[in-house]
Amino acid sequence: MRCSVSTKENVFFDLDGTLTDPKPGITGCIQYALERLDAPVPTKDELEWCIGPPLLSNFEKLVGAEQAPRGVKLYRERFGDVGLFENEVYDGIPEVLAEAQSQGRRLFVASSKPLVFVERILDHFDLTKYLDGTFGSELDGTRSDKRDLLGYALEKTGVNASASMMVGDRGADAVGASRNGMAFLGVLYGYGDEPELREAGTEQFAESPRDLALWIHG
Repeated sequence: MRCSVSTKENVFFDLDGTLTDPKPGITGCIQYALERLDAPVPTKDELEWCIGPPLLSNFEKLVGAEQAPRGVKLYRERFGDVGLFENEVYDGIPEVLAEAQSQGRRLFVASSKPLVFVERILDHFDLTKYLDGTFGSELDGTRSDKRDLLGYALEKTGVNASASMMVGDRGADAVGASRNGMAFLGVLYGYGDEPELREAGTEQFAESPRDLALWIHG
């Protein structure tokens, strides 16, 4: 099974929960927004489920559809200056990317986070140098669905879906890959668990960045 992944020429990585651990920033910014909406404020641990899905849908679940756009606006008030960098790269990820790059693979990031934030995070952590392209949503939510995002990324890059794989930690990543004819590798060190990923059709898993390296490099 490892061979089917290690032979893929193009690798698309999710960002949150796959390359970096964004928990302090994302959950802290949600708490900030909820406080200003006078809504109940869960703990950071209780908000882990918000890491990965589109932001608007998270706030719809937290405060309802009517207040959700206001929640997103308040979230971004803090995220753009502070929360963006309350984040850290998982140990071993730069080495995974460097080795894959040295093997001649084309590497991309495909995140449901707005592209303007994705690019700043990757630049901040000096990961851009490993990538052939970066894809994210628009601030209005366009392409926040991984099915749409990966379809757009494949079109823009011109790469063959059958020669490509997606690496991510949530069920939405797996569904997005499947809908676009891509292989998928689920990582278990992020914020989606094995049942969620299996329900989305995942059959291949990496327990850690070290295990991820074994899958990708063969």
